[in-house]
Amino acid sequence: MTTALLIIDVQHALCTGEYQCFDIERVIDNINNLSAKARDAGIPVVLIQHEEKGDLLQHGSEGWQLAQTLNTSEHDLRVRKNTRDSFYQTHLQALLQDQGTDRLIICGLQTDYCVNATVRQALNLSYDVVLAADAHSTVDNGNLAAEDIIAEHNADLARLTGPVARIDVLPSAEIRV
Repeated sequence: MTTALLIIDVQHALCTGEYQCFDIERVIDNINNLSAKARDAGIPVVLIQHEEKGDLLQHGSEGWQLAQTLNTSEHDLRVRKNTRDSFYQTHLQALLQDQGTDRLIICGLQTDYCVNATVRQALNLSYDVVLAADAHSTVDNGNLAAEDIIAEHNADLARLTGPVARIDVLPSAEIRV
């Protein structure tokens, strides 16, 4: 199996201030540990950034930049997107096919938006998916606390299977790259 690590939307606007995601320091630490293991193993790391015009995530703005504490490498691959689904109208699928990828480790922000949409689409595209249970986060939504949203998505996504692919939800320390 050929694996890639997708790091979704770990951007300044979602890691500080009003829209800071739950327990973000721990989440970024877990992401950094995963990306270090991936880079050491020669596995591609894909940094995905969301952008919207006239928004905190406008391309090139401070909020759009990757979080300062996120470890990156000049060899990391990059994808820009403007919808929740990291595959939709981006070059992600072509990039993964060029690498011969059939297994994705997914982490990042936000659990109930871009992480959820990307995990589900990856399954639809027949990728085996490993969701890092402790390396994605979100914010309270007025009905549920972020911690509950994360737990609910971990449980829901772990129950999904596709005709040829599956989703495993594991703590980042247990993920084999």
